[in-house]
Amino acid sequence: MAKLGKRTRSAREAFAGNANLSVEAAVALVKANATSKFDETIEIALNLGVDTRHADQMVRGVVGLPNGTGKSMRVAVFARGAKADEATAAGADIVGAEDLMEAIQGGTIDFDRCIATPDMMPIVGRLGKILGPRNLMPNPKVGTVTMDVKAAVEAAKGGEVQFKAEKGGVVHAGVGKASFDEAKLAENVSAFISAVAIARPAGAKGAYMKKIVLSSTMGPGVTLDVDGAVSE
Repeated sequence: MAKLGKRTRSAREAFAGNANLSVEAAVALVKANATSKFDETIEIALNLGVDTRHADQMVRGVVGLPNGTGKSMRVAVFARGAKADEATAAGADIVGAEDLMEAIQGGTIDFDRCIATPDMMPIVGRLGKILGPRNLMPNPKVGTVTMDVKAAVEAAKGGEVQFKAEKGGVVHAGVGKASFDEAKLAENVSAFISAVAIARPAGAKGAYMKKIVLSSTMGPGVTLDVDGAVSE
């Protein structure tokens, strides 16, 4: 068995015996043990009682974290004319139409969020097999197919997080950085949990939120008290 490093041993000892914590206690524990040389991302994972193979049990949505994510978001926009100018003025990193489609088809995907005006969807639709698996496909349900590109770009740049239940009903996202103070991280965590709770699909039966785990990029995870976290 490989020998554990001092940092790993220390973290495991700190987390031993801790489970079903409040949001505030979980944040404090995870933040205190995020001691890597880089600014670790604080991550949340929710195990939901849904079967994503059924359309009426799909969980998908978007939430604006009150204190941002701490991550620099690169935004691409499919638009022409005045809307393209609007996107550029709002801070979009990449703006285009057919040229952007060709770049993506050629393997160049240097953005984290993709937005499109409705008239661009015939072009964007050709990229479904490329953007879909990367969760980058523009979708009106999360506000990324819109004529208000200014608001969409500003929201993406300002800390908006998209979420989608993956196989097994797991929703995962980054909700801040270890350098954030505890109060701001707790606000972000509560906002994310609330958004997922509101997104409960009509087809979900029984317990919806089964387990919530908070962790840092390099640290162990700790479970939250689900009932308490949802009610906050």
